[in-house]
Amino acid sequence: MLEKNRRNARNKHKHYKGIRLMFADEAGFGRISDPASCWAPPKTRPEVPCQRIREYKTVYGAVSPIDGDCFYEVLDKSNTENMSVFLLKLSDKFPDDLILLCVDNASWHKSKDLIVPKNIVRFYLPPRTPQMNPIETMWREIRKLGFKNQVFDSINAVVDRFKETVGNISMDTAISITLCPWIKDIVEDLCIDNSLLPKVA
Repeated sequence: MLEKNRRNARNKHKHYKGIRLMFADEAGFGRISDPASCWAPPKTRPEVPCQRIREYKTVYGAVSPIDGDCFYEVLDKSNTENMSVFLLKLSDKFPDDLILLCVDNASWHKSKDLIVPKNIVRFYLPPRTPQMNPIETMWREIRKLGFKNQVFDSINAVVDRFKETVGNISMDTAISITLCPWIKDIVEDLCIDNSLLPKVA
């Protein structure tokens, strides 16, 4: 029975050209600055700008650690409706792939009202394990490169900086900071039965 179920699952998705393993989550980017350490001349106390304006956007993101491909969508808040928008646009970006999408257990990731495209299959991280989600590493890299000790005149300036920053992060960099050994093991195991998955270097 188990082998029959596996065979049926393979036949169901055999028309896709590839299988893409991705990890997704949300992060807030806004006008509350986050002072961080920086270089300064000897015997001087560095001064950095600081602001506390409660205006932000929620960014939905997904990363493919195998090839470094990323997808982001800037929206207003975390909820089922916006998660549906994100999934539809993610599906449109990779229409020929079956996307295996790993997310955490947030309510809007599992809502019965969530609209999930046919080429996306969700699975979930264990509870309270954000360190297992590679997209968290991407958020840290984006904040370090584009938002460290920065203040912004408007929320549109925040969005512009976000887009500029992610545009400057190469796919090789994304691979180097997100491709964990356990992800390599998963992909290598899957490749035994499915040649559609990309090979791990």
